[in-house]
Amino acid sequence: MKNKYIEQFEAKQIEGKNVPDFRAGDTLKLAIRIKEGDKTRIQNFEGICIARRGNGVSETFIVRKMGANNVGVERIFPIYSESLESITVLRRGRVRRARLFYLRDRRGKAARIKELKK
Repeated sequence: MKNKYIEQFEAKQIEGKNVPDFRAGDTLKLAIRIKEGDKTRIQNFEGICIARRGNGVSETFIVRKMGANNVGVERIFPIYSESLESITVLRRGRVRRARLFYLRDRRGKAARIKELKK
């Protein structure tokens, strides 16, 4: 059981954040606010969500993309982070697992995920 002050603080952190519904296997486009010196800019990061864990303010998700020279790049983001400008779901993936860590070993066409049909 959490302290009531901690619960109030966490509720204030979550308040006003519009987070779309997404799961592991979905292709996401993230707009990340990056501060360099006294300037800030927005950088896009597009990849597949391979895991989502935690709940409340401490909930995080892992996004994996293939970078230059087929090097896999994974980043872990808190869902309610101040540096996340926006989260956009580009594709819904059809997967049967909650954690897609097996994609780390796959290359090329073997790493594809089928699209969810509606």
